[in-house]
Amino acid sequence: MRRRAQALTALPLLTAILFLMQPSPAQAACNGLAGCSCTVTATGISFGNYNPLSPTATDATGTINVHCDLLVALAGSYTIDISAGSSGSFAPRTLRRGAAALNYNLYTNAARTQIWGNGTGGSVNVTRTVLALLVFNDSVTVYGRIPAGQNVAAGAGYLDTLTVTVTY
Repeated sequence: MRRRAQALTALPLLTAILFLMQPSPAQAACNGLAGCSCTVTATGISFGNYNPLSPTATDATGTINVHCDLLVALAGSYTIDISAGSSGSFAPRTLRRGAAALNYNLYTNAARTQIWGNGTGGSVNVTRTVLALLVFNDSVTVYGRIPAGQNVAAGAGYLDTLTVTVTY
């Protein structure tokens, strides 16, 4: 079992959740095969502006992408975990700006009913199947939500740092 960790930063106001990926390739889904090369990249989740007076939650999405160049056919799976971040809890995660905190979370599904974590504390992780001959591409959507009705000071700079771990 191999693990690959990546940093994830969340910024809700006028900015985005950013997946900060290391420049070196991850070996996700390769399972030690010679000649197999993989990279993990992600797009940010842009929440835009959060309005504390809005009765509606602020939702957004991003993606985690896994791309592998394979020399032989491969069948197996890999798992993606996302850490709890600075809150130390999956429910809720918090974006912080000094002493101020803004609750948010990341989910595995569009209904936003399954909190994406590591399988503990009420969270679930995502396991994906790999079936490939020469090239493997997989894109996984990350669903974000800031609940409505939070009384927080206006301004950018609320952030959280999370770790995305790919296990194969």
